[in-house]
Amino acid sequence: MKTLVCIPTFNGGRSVTALIASLKEQDVQPDRLLVIDSSSNDRTVDLFQTAGAEVHIIPRTEFNHGATRQSALLLVPDADVLCFLTQDAVFARPDALRSLLRCFDDDRIGSAYGRQLPRAAARSIESHARLFNYPPSSMIKDMSFVQQLGIKTAFTSNSFAAYRRSALEGVGGFPSNTILCEDIYVAAKMLLAGWKIAYCSDATVYHSHWFGFLAEFRRYFDIGVFHARERWILDRFGGAGGEGLKFVLSELRYLAKRDALSIPSALFRNVLKYLAYRIGLHERYVPRRLKHHLSGHDFFFSADEKTT
Repeated sequence: MKTLVCIPTFNGGRSVTALIASLKEQDVQPDRLLVIDSSSNDRTVDLFQTAGAEVHIIPRTEFNHGATRQSALLLVPDADVLCFLTQDAVFARPDALRSLLRCFDDDRIGSAYGRQLPRAAARSIESHARLFNYPPSSMIKDMSFVQQLGIKTAFTSNSFAAYRRSALEGVGGFPSNTILCEDIYVAAKMLLAGWKIAYCSDATVYHSHWFGFLAEFRRYFDIGVFHARERWILDRFGGAGGEGLKFVLSELRYLAKRDALSIPSALFRNVLKYLAYRIGLHERYVPRRLKHHLSGHDFFFSADEKTT
């Protein structure tokens, strides 16, 4: 089984150094390491080339969450399993990659994703988000989980996930016209096609973010846009409302024990996320010029204009 690790990059900065070091420490190395760089102007390309990676450079304007990852299938046509990492993920243990790839010993698995742990400097709100979405127990999901998990059945990750080429190609590969959530799009397609999705809690990376209020709003607006344009996912897996309530209650319990002073901020953020998501879900009523300001991916709407 030939494996590829692919990392889309853009001005990775210090995080790239940590990622490369953790990759070198893995007790299983990929057959190929591919970096698809969006014309960085820092040392990102040099660092990866020194580490032995193949670097493919694209114009910044050509980056697309789905299409950029899809290009890896064309650039490395002999890879049986393709593992994608984001540039700010760092392996937490030397057997993380091996643990994730081991999932594909089961020929029913179309995709597998690992566990994301909060970074050392993570704040309480940031840490809870990772602990809630990435629990310590592994799981193999199929369509029978929809009644129990709803839309969370198709939950996966674009920061540390691997795909069986035959399964990925069988569902048409990564989409080229989604604002984000290309990973969930593929996972949903695979589940509907009869494949299983593995969550491997032993395959761990450090990866978390602290979002300001505006960044949080824009992210959830974009998620709403994604669900609005890919309505079939909500139709087949259910809405996000129930899962959102579980998250809020879990977060309040977590903060009450560890960081009660952050509760007002958390409550405000959750209201903000809900409003942003609802606006995104009804983006067809939002003027296109305004979408550029509400979105964290305004290039998506620029591309949208060219096709209409």
